[in-house]
Amino acid sequence: MQISDTFLPTDIAISPEKPSKLWMPKRVLFTPDALDEPFGQKILERVNQYNLPVEILKNNRVTGLRGETERETYKLAKSTLAIVNASPSAFRLRPIPPSADYQFHLAEGCPAHCQYCYLAGSLQGPPAIRVFANLPLILNNTQNYKLPNKITSFEASCYTDPLSIEHLTGSLAETIEFFGKQSEKHLRFVTKFDAVDPLLHLEHNGNSRWRTSLNAPSVSRRLEGGTASISARIKALRKLALPRHEGGGNYPIGVVLAPIMPIENWQEEYGVLLDELRHQLDFPVNLTFELITHRFTPGSKQVLTEWYPNTSLEMDEATRAEKRNKFGGTKYVYTKDTMKEMKQFFYGEINKKFPEAEILYWT
Repeated sequence: MQISDTFLPTDIAISPEKPSKLWMPKRVLFTPDALDEPFGQKILERVNQYNLPVEILKNNRVTGLRGETERETYKLAKSTLAIVNASPSAFRLRPIPPSADYQFHLAEGCPAHCQYCYLAGSLQGPPAIRVFANLPLILNNTQNYKLPNKITSFEASCYTDPLSIEHLTGSLAETIEFFGKQSEKHLRFVTKFDAVDPLLHLEHNGNSRWRTSLNAPSVSRRLEGGTASISARIKALRKLALPRHEGGGNYPIGVVLAPIMPIENWQEEYGVLLDELRHQLDFPVNLTFELITHRFTPGSKQVLTEWYPNTSLEMDEATRAEKRNKFGGTKYVYTKDTMKEMKQFFYGEINKKFPEAEILYWT
């Protein structure tokens, strides 16, 4: 039986859709080498359409992003868009299991304000949004990576949310159309935004799986600042999956439930989320699920508490299980019993409500 929002507490019910705004940086920086790239010039044209303040830097280093405190540095960097060239290290692609065979990057940094941000501690320096003007070279470089006897998958959203900046860059459309011409390579990316209309018509040929990150309503409202509402994301996902003759994009789609948290009434909240998703995806669809529980490291906790000193995000090591990787690093995850209970719930609910979907992994 589907749960009606009428009988749900406000925190559990999915809020009505609110129009989301395109992110606009307070300043846009271009390095000289980025402007030497034809794609860099295309980005400049797009940025100028929004009458944003543009500064051409004197050299190829992005500076002036630090304030007097970490919080000031965060605010300054998060309002800055820098157009740069990716360094040589960006062309040495690394595996990224279980998400994909390899990862590559259209950009680094994200304009959203998610208080659990997994980029905290992963990227060096202030969290400015850096977009790569040498994108055509980055895309061509993926031709050098192929696994034998299988379609090779590439993840493009490890260090950014590509849709959040697409109106300013055009990078995601360029990438989707590039992979649309590949016979043995598939693209994967994920977003918390909903401005999908300009990308519905692209010739992706089924080679790009468009995934949306979703969470319990109260988690999203508390911890995912600057993103599209859950309702808007789900409706955008519906548009992406609909056939072309119904005005959709005919994309393979996916849902990334992340980070899953055993909050109060978590079964009810996530149940409402899955019910709304089922309601919107009421037609045959190529759908996958990825299930990612919340975790943190000592380094990410330190950075996040500096960025969000008043956060309500639970990061109590005493209630977590400690895991170590092969390099000696430590992360804190939920206890074995909690993980088992949550996994059983999500697998049961998804298999019941989306029998045609594939659950790719739980972590």
